[in-house]
Amino acid sequence: MIELGGNITLDGFADRDYSELIVVKKIVGRYARQLSDAKKGFESLKVTLSVDVGKHTLEAECTISGTTKSASGDAPNLFVALDTALKSLLKEVEK
Repeated sequence: MIELGGNITLDGFADRDYSELIVVKKIVGRYARQLSDAKKGFESLKVTLSVDVGKHTLEAECTISGTTKSASGDAPNLFVALDTALKSLLKEVEK
């Protein structure tokens, strides 16, 4: 498990390539900022990665003022799956 800034957690990313991890951190950080701007009371963001043969599945979970929202995304490409999950989560939070 990797922690970013105390309130962001990445799970399942330990065996990823260093260059992939840098891009993942930037994408997650950008969405965390958008989530905290969208709603006051942002507490935490957790992104969990699981990999099956040729498919990356990501589960994103955000806690805002004690309420947890979640979304998921999957794709053959890690970055597309990550963007899909976090974009869905942002839409869920903005409702």
